[in-house]
Amino acid sequence: MLPPDLAFNNPEALWALLLAPLLLALAFWERKRRATLRFSAAHVFAKGGRGFRTYLLPLLPILRAAAVIAAVIAIARPQSRDSRVRDLSVEGIDIVVALDLSTSMEAGDFRPQNRLNVAKEVLTEFISGRVNDRLGLVVFSGAAYTQSPLTLDYGVLKEVLKQLRTRVLEDGTAIGDAIATSLNRLRDSDAKSRVVVLITDGDNNAGKISPLDAANMAASLHIPIYTILVGKGGKVPFPQGTDLFGNTVWRETEIPINPELMQDIADRTGGEYYRATDPEGLKQGLQKVLDALERSKLMEGGASATYKENFHPFLLVAFGLAALELLLRATVLRVFP
Repeated sequence: MLPPDLAFNNPEALWALLLAPLLLALAFWERKRRATLRFSAAHVFAKGGRGFRTYLLPLLPILRAAAVIAAVIAIARPQSRDSRVRDLSVEGIDIVVALDLSTSMEAGDFRPQNRLNVAKEVLTEFISGRVNDRLGLVVFSGAAYTQSPLTLDYGVLKEVLKQLRTRVLEDGTAIGDAIATSLNRLRDSDAKSRVVVLITDGDNNAGKISPLDAANMAASLHIPIYTILVGKGGKVPFPQGTDLFGNTVWRETEIPINPELMQDIADRTGGEYYRATDPEGLKQGLQKVLDALERSKLMEGGASATYKENFHPFLLVAFGLAALELLLRATVLRVFP
């Protein structure tokens, strides 16, 4: 039974449901019109009675019709109303998060997880709490790349975030390049509030653009940069491989940090600097960023409900029923000849 709040994005596609009774009628008409087995002495077989497979044969067109019904419903895109209602009069912010993917993010001072996994978890929670803010994602290590442009599609953004890992890009910490790439994503934004959130655990040691030059560019564009320095600093446990039993071997390693640079970047651009030495600190840092921001209006007037797509289970059922029909038709319910 369909939930009461279910709505269809393409309701006109439901007219195709009329195909289902037509398919059933055609199948039963075909079955009556044509003999299954052409044989001059068919009465000899008739004496043997009908096997159970004969009674199951009508199941094939029923499965096909059910598959068509499920496929049509999937094409009509059923959607359920989300519990959250998007207030279009609420002010939104354009936020680009620049996330460090250098190998130092593998440090285990947030054990049992490393810094990157903790950052991904906190960012996922941060994204889930947004309603009207457009978010973008820039990743960097020895170079910086746009992983996601500004978007309101938080589901896609969380999937992108989930796939991030270290040792994919050239190693290093190109903070200046990360800021410049983030600014480039915000340059054409017409939102009144545009900010960059820089999450890193190290000092700048790569890239083509100086962090302070990039900060000056941000200041000229009136884009504040909120910097969050992740990690405890000094010697921290860092993975050095695995032992014979597959357990991670940790060794105390000095990972340089530069809190003065983070503070300077924030000061030059009108942002804030935060230090996160544990997961809760990182979460609080992001929340403080939001609390400090001046919100701007992206849209005005009215309210809009958000909807969740529900076509996936119907599509799976359609493929499953079609596959089952083909399987039965080719095996136990195969009709000879």
